[in-house]
Amino acid sequence: MPDQRVGAYAEALLAVASVQEQSSRITDELFRIGEALRNNEGLLTALGNNRLPIANRQGVVEDLLGDKASEVTTALVSMVVATGIGGHLPDILDAMAELAAQQRNRVLAKVRSAIELTEDQKTRLADAIKSSTGTDVEIRVIVDESILGGLVTEIGDDVIDGSVRFRQAQLRETFA
Repeated sequence: MPDQRVGAYAEALLAVASVQEQSSRITDELFRIGEALRNNEGLLTALGNNRLPIANRQGVVEDLLGDKASEVTTALVSMVVATGIGGHLPDILDAMAELAAQQRNRVLAKVRSAIELTEDQKTRLADAIKSSTGTDVEIRVIVDESILGGLVTEIGDDVIDGSVRFRQAQLRETFA
């Protein structure tokens, strides 16, 4: 899908989310959905399969999100799936998260953690990144138990891997 269309859909989703009372909740839910879809190829393929009736694909969205996401979030995802571009949802939702951060004069920092971070931990991490880089960041946490502990932080193309999994790999190399 051309970047222009991804950007256009991202802008439209963000515009709808921005006028809602719980806009930060909606943008966070959309970001998490994008990450979940990125890690579930079968589901992503099903949502992007235009040979399946639209109602079936939307039913999958509603069954999956149900009471786990706001009605607005579910409706936005369902709308994108209905347009026939459900297979591009992760890219669209990533672009939306980037735009949301830019609107607040921040850079998006994707943080992988084995556990959910508290608001205080997110604030301290954002402050540490700002003091290190001089850039305000918006933290989006992705819970990824496979890293075992620590954090993996992605800011644009820069990756800071402080995970236990990475440290274990370094130790294996050292002793191999």
